[in-house]
Amino acid sequence: MKHPLVQAAEELRKSLRGLTFSAPITHTYQPLDYAWQSHHDYLERYGSGKKRVLFLGMNPGPYGMTQTGIPFGEIAAVRDWMKIQHPVDLVLDAHPKRPIHGFSCSKSEVSGRRLWGLFAEYFPDASDFFREHFVVNYCPLVWMTASGANVTPDKIPAEEMRAVDQACTAHLARVIETIQPKFLIGVGAYAEQRLRDAAPSFAGTIGKILHPSPASPAANRDWKGTATKQLIELGVWSD
Repeated sequence: MKHPLVQAAEELRKSLRGLTFSAPITHTYQPLDYAWQSHHDYLERYGSGKKRVLFLGMNPGPYGMTQTGIPFGEIAAVRDWMKIQHPVDLVLDAHPKRPIHGFSCSKSEVSGRRLWGLFAEYFPDASDFFREHFVVNYCPLVWMTASGANVTPDKIPAEEMRAVDQACTAHLARVIETIQPKFLIGVGAYAEQRLRDAAPSFAGTIGKILHPSPASPAANRDWKGTATKQLIELGVWSD
């Protein structure tokens, strides 16, 4: 019998194929296609059973999930902590400034380094973290402009995001139904809102932690301390 999260992810990636987006977007990547092997491994290895906490990100960062297929997929964290490493497929018509090197990528995904670094500090063995926690992204697509600049979902016109949101919200609702968490935690305000949209009658706690992006001045001051305090205040973790 196919793993329920694998089946859900397969249906999500099929739903998002063939969508087009207008200028300034020139390229769209789908890591669930070219980095499917790693994502599949992540779901099968760590996504089984009920979880107490679900963390939700927005969409892939350029040197994280875009390269590895794992949410917030900082290469060292995925390779050394999660013990996941698979080849990625060739991306046709790749942006010349945004090549896909997979686990050979030499650049660091700061958001992922901060997020997974915090989790690894509390749970040196990844299996201990994933016993009660899981992390997914709302949307698996990566958008960029002619310059190679990243475009986040909140910057794309609503009419072009309609089909994306429909597929991603349905997938998120399915993940929540499958793992039956007690806490839904958005990594940032955008993700928190997507959780509320996907689970309007959720009986547990919905909240957020500060997004670890280096573009956020607050995250650059003491992201680990702030996020830890927020998780304790929400009741996710204890002192």
